[in-house]
Amino acid sequence: MSIFSKLFGKKEESSPKSAEDFMSLVRVYFQSVLAVNLGITNIRAIPDVANFKRLFKIPTTGGKLGTGEKSASKKMLMQDYGLSENFFKEIDNSIKKHVRNQQQVQSYMFMYQGFTSDLMMMISNLMQWKLRVPSMFASVIKTSVQDTIHDICTKPVFKKDDEQKTAMSIRAYKEKLGYSEDWMSEFVYNVVMLAKKEKRNNKDEKTEDTKK
Repeated sequence: MSIFSKLFGKKEESSPKSAEDFMSLVRVYFQSVLAVNLGITNIRAIPDVANFKRLFKIPTTGGKLGTGEKSASKKMLMQDYGLSENFFKEIDNSIKKHVRNQQQVQSYMFMYQGFTSDLMMMISNLMQWKLRVPSMFASVIKTSVQDTIHDICTKPVFKKDDEQKTAMSIRAYKEKLGYSEDWMSEFVYNVVMLAKKEKRNNKDEKTEDTKK
């Protein structure tokens, strides 16, 4: 189910799941957990949840903001993207450990955004040609992602100084936030596969346009 295709009134079948949709749903889950844990009642403080709630008409469960949205976003992420139960448990545990009041939300999300941004940049730099492997070889891509992430987390020396610096930054974020290599692999694999699908669909659309 494509959040943005629904938002802009496009037909579902012509707008497949995208990396942007995936990232949005993950943000909805994060914000829902924060709302539940901290008792957030101002929906403007969690904008992704507000959009999600409005688009999919999610009712407020038990009069508590975030409960229904957390369940609904988790269900979508598991059904549409194949995420494991452990993916969500790690998010829950990380937030529970590091965010005890609303003043800590901004610093936590700043760290998380730095973590995922550095991770995707490093994956792009290290995998390079492997990212061009056709999507039909999903198991090969998945293994490559897992191996690359293991290198990022354990390899003592990288060839380039900027790669060494980024790897150290990712490790620091990982330890601070409490995410495992398995969590990182699930996250990155989905973004990579969705980005490849989008690129292929865009290419197909251009091909069709040239035929008209």
